[in-house]
Amino acid sequence: MGIAKVTTNYQVTIPKDIRKLKNINVGDTVLFTLEGERVDFIKMDQKMLVRETAGIWRSSGGGTEYVNEIRKGWKKRQERVD
Repeated sequence: MGIAKVTTNYQVTIPKDIRKLKNINVGDTVLFTLEGERVDFIKMDQKMLVRETAGIWRSSGGGTEYVNEIRKGWKKRQERVD
């Protein structure tokens, strides 16, 4: 476990012990998830990315209504940051 500081560009450095334990390297893709006040991230390979996200659009109902709901969530999160 480690602690990282957010830079002026909203970036953080993943602590070395975490990088080694999870084999995270330059160029890897990570998925960020929100659960209440908690933010988690998962190292993903391309096959996992497709598998984990497959069907999300279909199960959500898809279409512009879904996109508009997602954008409202983005706007709410941004308002909290400002």
